[in-house]
Amino acid sequence: MDNSLSLRNRRRYAWPLKFHSSPRLLAATTAFAIISGSLPGCSGSSTSSGDEDRIVEGVNLTELFKPPTAGEQQVILNDWNSRTHAAASVSTVSQFPVSLGGTASTLRIISHSVDGNTHFGAVLSPDNASPGTLPVVVYLHGGDDGVDVSELLQVLPVALASSQDDYVYVVPSFRSEELRYSGVTHTSTGAPSPWDRDVDDVLSLIDAALTVSPAADEDRIGLVGFSRGACVAMIAGIRDPRIDLVIEFFGPTDFFSPWTEDIFADALEGTLRDLPGLSVLNEDVVQPLKDGSLTFAQARLEMLRRSPSYFVDRLPPTQVHHGTLDNVVPVSEAQLLRSAFNAEGLSSPDYSVFIYSGGGHNPITLLGSFERARGFLGRLSNPSQSIAIGEQHID
Repeated sequence: MDNSLSLRNRRRYAWPLKFHSSPRLLAATTAFAIISGSLPGCSGSSTSSGDEDRIVEGVNLTELFKPPTAGEQQVILNDWNSRTHAAASVSTVSQFPVSLGGTASTLRIISHSVDGNTHFGAVLSPDNASPGTLPVVVYLHGGDDGVDVSELLQVLPVALASSQDDYVYVVPSFRSEELRYSGVTHTSTGAPSPWDRDVDDVLSLIDAALTVSPAADEDRIGLVGFSRGACVAMIAGIRDPRIDLVIEFFGPTDFFSPWTEDIFADALEGTLRDLPGLSVLNEDVVQPLKDGSLTFAQARLEMLRRSPSYFVDRLPPTQVHHGTLDNVVPVSEAQLLRSAFNAEGLSSPDYSVFIYSGGGHNPITLLGSFERARGFLGRLSNPSQSIAIGEQHID
């Protein structure tokens, strides 16, 4: 890998969107919308306030949401290092001719095996590209409803403009979800695992894509994620040294945050917020914690493995976009990530957080975000490129 792509030495071992925009951009924005050992603490049965511990339905949230320890972080790193994401049984299910900005291209629907599951994804590549000449861009969707590849084709002209044929695109579904294109649906198997095994699916699909698209350059890979997919992108970048950069739009970053604590409190009291991924987290973590079948230590590890803020020292160059009026994932999640960057001495232009005044859970409301993302992504084509951008609050 070209070391100039990573501008410091790296130690490396979702929420649906609703858009409102002009008629010309409606199709593209709608596409983004759809894509986009035990610790002490189980006692009491009511919520406490003030300086007392916060106890909800017998669960001590004050203890549960204490910052992770170095030992807990090492447990997660050991787990990630023990996993294998090599793709097996790679097969092209179908292929279609498409156009990328007037360039003849081929869209392949492929299947492969990961963790004993059959996983489906899409690979889109210009036909005239020489072997190993194009960077790879992985598009990670938000929400729980799978991904329609047609939506990506609508978005590319808006997001990348004339450079849309400069890349090989990889589009994963996540396990238990659908991949749709041209009226045909393929469903990946396996139990849903938002923000955790999602990452295994992505890394395995990258392996598979490199085998079916000769134009793809395995040494230049970038991830672009929205909401749920943004968190997945960051964790994938932390786990896999092949990833050269991450662009994340309004993703969760810290499952130990006050926002998540309030979500847990509501779930313990029987109120489940309408947030993708939460039903799985409630079933696998919150309710087992409440009934005692899951220990505090186990629950904290489940939260930590979904929290990229605690592993930013292993994150490749990353650009963040978030709006102050996001009513799905609050802007505080981007602010927590920025604090983590600052604590590690990670600064612009390699690590930039853009906060957009008045912006919502919708990239079209984050004015200028596509242009900034396009420039950052350009590092894959021009490794020496260093864009003079900083952490900003954009009015």
